[in-house]
Amino acid sequence: MSDVYGALGGWLRRLLPQPCPGCGAQLGAERGLCRACRAGLRPHIESHSPLRAQAQPHLVTLGTYHGVRRRAVRALKFAGARDLAGVLGSALADGVPATWGVVAVVPVPLHASRQRQRGFNQAALLGRAMAARLGVPCVDALVRTRATGQQAKQHAAGRDAMHGAFRARPGALPAGPVVLVDDVLTSGSTMRACQQALLDVGAAEVYAAVVAR
Repeated sequence: MSDVYGALGGWLRRLLPQPCPGCGAQLGAERGLCRACRAGLRPHIESHSPLRAQAQPHLVTLGTYHGVRRRAVRALKFAGARDLAGVLGSALADGVPATWGVVAVVPVPLHASRQRQRGFNQAALLGRAMAARLGVPCVDALVRTRATGQQAKQHAAGRDAMHGAFRARPGALPAGPVVLVDDVLTSGSTMRACQQALLDVGAAEVYAAVVAR
């Protein structure tokens, strides 16, 4: 039923005038974000993050978790504004260097119970948009094996609970580097656990992309 309500909500949003989730201005022909907010989504590559022990370019992000990025992520996750996934995912894809040789996009999965409650996985929507822009497949190669608390609500000391919370499907990945995508990077424990699961089944290299840090 949640999928039905989500689709109905999306249909109504297309019919009714909508404010831009990023700034509140009235949207015209644009979908997702207004032109001014889109212009502010500038991807950049980071070399320092909790995902790597040594500094090297590996993470594409649109910036820190505040302002337009924070409002857009919250609208996508909690208000069902799925059009935002296309805007945000495409912006992330534009920051992926061709030299990385990415052959697939892998979204961070939600636990089945959380996905049923929300009706969709925001990382999967971002991943499909990224994959379409990059011309590679979006592969659901990861499974969340148990429910965990929301990272934003956990203390840093408790985030090792993510260890072993994911497994990768053997044989699901094409040969070559992949990019792991999620909406927000907090402590990095979720993406580290996903990264390790992908490496354990033979991923050649795992890069990462998040809307915000």
